[in-house]
Amino acid sequence: MPHSNTPEQQAPEQPAPAVDVRGLRREYVTRGWRGPRTTRVALDGVNLRVDHGEVHGLLGPNGAGKTTLVKILATTLLPTSGTVRVYGHDVVARPADVRRDIGLVLGGDRGLYQGLTARQNLGYWAALQKLDRTEGERQIADVLERFGLADRADVKVETFSRGMKQRLHLARGLVGRARLIILDEPTMGMDPVAARAFRDLVRAMRDEGRTLLLATHDMAEAEELCDRVTLVNEGRVLTTESPEALSTLMSRHEHIDVEEAPGALLEEIAGLDGVASVEAAHEGAARIRLRDADAARDVLSLLVTAGVTRIRTGRPSLDDVYVEMLGERGLKVSA
Repeated sequence: MPHSNTPEQQAPEQPAPAVDVRGLRREYVTRGWRGPRTTRVALDGVNLRVDHGEVHGLLGPNGAGKTTLVKILATTLLPTSGTVRVYGHDVVARPADVRRDIGLVLGGDRGLYQGLTARQNLGYWAALQKLDRTEGERQIADVLERFGLADRADVKVETFSRGMKQRLHLARGLVGRARLIILDEPTMGMDPVAARAFRDLVRAMRDEGRTLLLATHDMAEAEELCDRVTLVNEGRVLTTESPEALSTLMSRHEHIDVEEAPGALLEEIAGLDGVASVEAAHEGAARIRLRDADAARDVLSLLVTAGVTRIRTGRPSLDDVYVEMLGERGLKVSA
């Protein structure tokens, strides 16, 4: 009697995510000269999923573990424990398959050979990607044109501006068959004009259906570009949020800087619901930190009614948000 398929057997297999990290731990062990052996944990139980076609932000301050995770995904660093897969390929068991699927874009001057031309840099990368000569030359000409570097293709990189070097980094990330583009602090050192142009390029790559993982400490950049954002600190995942949720989190912790405000007025403001603190700087000057965005209206109303005109509002820094999330009490957040 023929065997009939069950509905479960007929269901199509779900595609593997672009990035699937489970229980990742990375330790660095050092031994000083005749000193004790010490262990530093860079990543501790990290879980992360990046879906195909997504722009996913990895947001955290310097030292949070972002670059360590990027190095593991790029197969240049081994995990201590846990599993890491890129499009279903294990980074330890099948590193060659992983490398074919990724393009790595680094911030600053990292990863470029200054004494070579732009074309030579890209040619070297194409060779590492095992592209045949004809295909490599075709792709190189295409990305040089796309990133506005065709007229400087045969000029040494050491003469390039910071913005031009970053465009060359992006061009290199697209040479080959990369389905996942990993961007590690890509706007580091860029001026505002170059950073804006870079963000336009990221949007264009997203529109092409590429998957991007953006490691950054710039909250505004992550909020503007990403479909989802994972916040990390001290090697652990705090949360994964949508840009809308991140925006709400940021607005909830806005601050208001004032000058020439009477002490009695500042005391009154400190007692309002939604005001986290009033931090006096010098006579009449203070920073008013909010825990509720709706409180800003009441605070500003009191200040203006009292005749205070030197007022400036601002969004929190990444450190401000992290302190608020973790709390001064050492709140333990699980991965």
